[in-house]
Amino acid sequence: MDNIHPLADVKSNIIGKDTKVWQYSIIFSGAKIGNNCNICAHTMIEDDVLIGDNVTIKNGVFLWDGTRVENDVFIGPNATFANDRFPRSKQAYISGNTIIKKGASIGAGAIIISDIEIGQYAMVGAGAVVTKNVPEYAVVVGNPARVIGTVTDYEKYSSNTISTITDNI
Repeated sequence: MDNIHPLADVKSNIIGKDTKVWQYSIIFSGAKIGNNCNICAHTMIEDDVLIGDNVTIKNGVFLWDGTRVENDVFIGPNATFANDRFPRSKQAYISGNTIIKKGASIGAGAIIISDIEIGQYAMVGAGAVVTKNVPEYAVVVGNPARVIGTVTDYEKYSSNTISTITDNI
């Protein structure tokens, strides 16, 4: 576990090869994290969370029970995942299953409501508020998030394409 910063609180024994965990991260004992991931500082991953291979989770992200993150996913800084659609103080919460499919990207500061599926290779824009499932290859932005385009060729998708799409909003 050479790749775990000494100031991280990691209880899980299921952390894949070449995965890096940075300072002030908290990983519960039941969490399962794949190979070659980057879990940045100030993150929390609860027990019933599964993370695939080659995943990047940037600073300030908390993943709640029921979250599933497939391979090659990027989660930007301070993306927020809600764990209860009907929160009330001092009442048991209803945790939903949030699924982020292979190759999806979630921009900085996006908010993902519980019980949502982000389709494979979809892109959630920075600050978007996702209240419904996102289709595969869709680009979504806004509050509430809406589809503004598609990622038709993931390997060739570039920041220039994103600028062209968002300039037309």
